[in-house]
Amino acid sequence: MDGNGRWATQRNKYRTSGHKAGVKAVRKTIRQASKLDVKWLTLFAFSSENWSRPKKEVSMLMELFTRALKKEVPELHDNGVRLNFIGDLSRFSEGLRKRIKQVADLTKNNHKMVLTIAVNYGGRWDILQASKKLAELIQNQQVAIESITEEQFSQYLSMSDIPSPDLLIRTGGEQRISNFLLWQMAYTELLFSSVLWPDFDEECLEQAVHTYQQRERRFGKTPIQIKEENNA
Repeated sequence: MDGNGRWATQRNKYRTSGHKAGVKAVRKTIRQASKLDVKWLTLFAFSSENWSRPKKEVSMLMELFTRALKKEVPELHDNGVRLNFIGDLSRFSEGLRKRIKQVADLTKNNHKMVLTIAVNYGGRWDILQASKKLAELIQNQQVAIESITEEQFSQYLSMSDIPSPDLLIRTGGEQRISNFLLWQMAYTELLFSSVLWPDFDEECLEQAVHTYQQRERRFGKTPIQIKEENNA
């Protein structure tokens, strides 16, 4: 969800205004995704690299995140959305960690949509922490090295119980994935939008989904193989 700061700068406003406008875009996106029957939606809210931003901005982002959890969760819960959080939560305040757990526990039995919020998350961190877990099991002779498969390794990643993404949408014009879900996006379709995140609305999401639907996903197979499978 890129472009909040530039959106504010273009309007001669403080960057905080851009982040607040970004929250509204999140609300629109979730509602529209639900209408489109999206079952799994993941939002990259705060990366592990974002701590390097000015302290005042980081502090504001934490405050905004806390307020959003309090304000938005009741509607999400009423509409059957399960909230899932991934990332290294240890760096957050005890109060915020407690709130995150409360939200996850409150919505854990909802099934209409799984909304995953990536906070203090990084794809490299995710792969590293999974590797450490497996290494410990190997050291304790609970897992044999030769038995490890991609599927088994995936079980130790943050999104082990959620399918790999079909589509990645990055707003703001940048054409990179910025350390997001590196393992999971091996075959994800990528869509880079020039729209700044606060301006990303229902129509933008519909257009992105339509673009995705026009693509042919082959997963290493040939177009002829895909055609034959579809006709089988």
